[in-house]
Amino acid sequence: MLIARVVGSAVSTIKADKLSARKLLVVQEATVRNELLDRTPFVAVDAVGAGEGELVLVAVGSGGRFTALTDQAPADATIVGILDSLEVDGIDTFNKS
Repeated sequence: MLIARVVGSAVSTIKADKLSARKLLVVQEATVRNELLDRTPFVAVDAVGAGEGELVLVAVGSGGRFTALTDQAPADATIVGILDSLEVDGIDTFNKS
């Protein structure tokens, strides 16, 4: 899984049947301190109701298809969690509040 920040949304009125009624968000990989990495943003299926600016967990590759919403769907990336906090080596590095 990757840590990423939601940086935008994507709207597609015509898409594969398995993706119909699924929200698509643009995410960019981030550090444990919620700092964006210099990587290309990508589109992920939202399985948890994430919003703009939130720090999220993204399952990529075949793991992106192992949710109830994306089973057998052509999805390479799925948002599977919204982070409330992160602790690394005993230090709090991110807190949503």
